[in-house]
Amino acid sequence: MRPSARCRPVAGLLAGAVLLLATACAGGSGAPDAADGPKIELTVATFNEFGYADLYAEYEAQHPNITIVEQRAKTVDDHVKNLDANLARGAGLADIEAMEVSWIYKYLAKADQFIDLRKYGADDLKDRWLGWKLDGATTTDGKIIGYGTDIGPEAICYRRDLFAKAGLPTDRAKVAKLFQDWPSYFAVGRTFKQRMPGSAWYDSAVLTWEAMRNQLIQAYYSNQDRFLGDENPLLKRTWDQVVAGSKDGLSAGLPAWSDAWNSAFRTDKFATMACPGWLLGVIQDNAGSFGKGKWDVADVFPGGGGNWGGSYLTVPVQSPHPEEAAKLAAWLTAPEQQVQVFKKIGSFPSTVDAYDDPQVKSQVNAYFNNAPVGQIFVDRARSVFLKQHKGPRDGEINQIFTAALARVDAGKQAPDAAWRQALAAADRAANVRVGS
Repeated sequence: MRPSARCRPVAGLLAGAVLLLATACAGGSGAPDAADGPKIELTVATFNEFGYADLYAEYEAQHPNITIVEQRAKTVDDHVKNLDANLARGAGLADIEAMEVSWIYKYLAKADQFIDLRKYGADDLKDRWLGWKLDGATTTDGKIIGYGTDIGPEAICYRRDLFAKAGLPTDRAKVAKLFQDWPSYFAVGRTFKQRMPGSAWYDSAVLTWEAMRNQLIQAYYSNQDRFLGDENPLLKRTWDQVVAGSKDGLSAGLPAWSDAWNSAFRTDKFATMACPGWLLGVIQDNAGSFGKGKWDVADVFPGGGGNWGGSYLTVPVQSPHPEEAAKLAAWLTAPEQQVQVFKKIGSFPSTVDAYDDPQVKSQVNAYFNNAPVGQIFVDRARSVFLKQHKGPRDGEINQIFTAALARVDAGKQAPDAAWRQALAAADRAANVRVGS
């Protein structure tokens, strides 16, 4: 799964009562710190593109005794491997380590290896973020190990021209009324498929599963970190809905990020997809001139809200400069800085004050039929309600289920057999000790 084609992050933290005033000033331009004090180098380990280069320079100008060095991994996998290896040997971690939303959960089980940011003022910053974003880096006993950077609130992207050929509404407000829940989304898809047999309804069963599963209150784990398996009827119901869609031809069966998936945007292969804000750029890059004006964005997501992507900044206990690292993380994730990153690379802010900034909420995308994407994704961000507890092996278990679903989508395995195989493999994975 590659949930961050560009949903890369920024995070924040403050330090102590004395730092409270300093952080408030640092939210904007602020006055430079005095040049006295020891010289400190802060390392920041990231992946993909966080859009921080200009912010580093600005922060260094305000803090003459601070030098920031970014250590950017070539891939997310490389970053995770480095993180795990350095955690295991007790040395080598950066002062700030970025973590992607889909795998921070396994590090919550190792919270003693990361600074509890409440020590440096996190309690005074809680209101910065959407509640569910903050919850994603908070342990069950209240420790805060990460500050939220960007998020990926989801809407529905759709092909206006294919909707018109199928006799469906094309106006985005009318389209939004079609998809209030997942049963209606699938039902409209079956109507579309009957009228347009040469096109699928959505790109991938796997990505549709991801969107639906993330909305469940419980998916793989109980709140006590016990693997639920087939004890969770909602997970099985979600599986059944998705595989029924594949059986009826609603899925184009395209593995995300594959060459076939990329090239399909320049054809009439499928008509809709679950669509976080950062994916608009992916669609435009892949579809090129073929898709301009054909794609649109509806201010809706079936079943309420959904999120795909985003990250956090954490401070490992290995850092020799935890206070300074926490202060930098707080500044990087302040609303003002998140707006700057949004303007530069399109990462959607996770801080609520950013949603009132005209640079965010007034954004229009000409490629997507002049869709008011700023306001759409502000609405989508506010609609997200994520309370699902994700246990320490959540990522590995999800890979097992998505691989099984991909086999079904490709016609390589029957749904019941794939479900049983996934349950057995997930049960084994859930019982592997974290860190082994």
